[in-house]
Amino acid sequence: MKVIGLAGRPGSGKSAVARDLARQPGVEAVDLDCVSWATYVPGTPTYERLVSRFGREILSDDGRIDRERLAAAALSEEAGRRDLEAIVHPAVGDLLRERIRDAQGRSVRVLVVEGALLASSSHVDRSVFDALLWLDASDATRERRLRAQGRAQHADRMRGVSPRHGTIVVDAEGNLGETVERVRRLIEG
Repeated sequence: MKVIGLAGRPGSGKSAVARDLARQPGVEAVDLDCVSWATYVPGTPTYERLVSRFGREILSDDGRIDRERLAAAALSEEAGRRDLEAIVHPAVGDLLRERIRDAQGRSVRVLVVEGALLASSSHVDRSVFDALLWLDASDATRERRLRAQGRAQHADRMRGVSPRHGTIVVDAEGNLGETVERVRRLIEG
C-alpha cells in the first residue's frame, strides 16, 4: 500500500483532490483535520495539555475545545503555533498510524492523507509516507477558490509557509481535474 501525504495552503485544492482520488477503487482518503479533532476531545491527554497551555478561554460552553477560539489563541503568535503543533501533531501521528494499519488490513491500494501542515511541520513523522505532495497555487487562485467556498478569511493562513526538503511540489493552478491528473500520475509513477 502507498501512503501519500497531500499538503498545501488553504485554497490549494487538497480536500477536493483527496475526495476525487478516493472515488477510485482501492483508494481511500483521510482528512487530518478530523483526526486532529479526535485527539483533543475532553478527557484526552491532548485536551488537558491544550487547556493548560492556552487557557480555559479556548473552551465552549459545553467544555469542548472550540476550534476557532483555539486557532485565535494559538495562531496569534509564532510561539503559540509551535506549541500547538508540538502538542497536537504527535497525537495525530499516533492515530494516523492506526488508520494506516487498518487500511493495510483492508487491502487498500493507496491511502491519501490530506493535511495542510504535513509537508512543513517538523512534528510530522515523514517516515509513514511514501511521498509528500505540496499543492502549489498562486495567492490569487487560492483567494478566488476560498471566496467561492465562503472561506475568504482563511486566505492569509499559512502565508509564508513552504514545504520542507524532499516534498514534491505539484502545480495546482487550473481546474480540479488537471490537478487531480497531475497527482494521479505522480502516485502511479
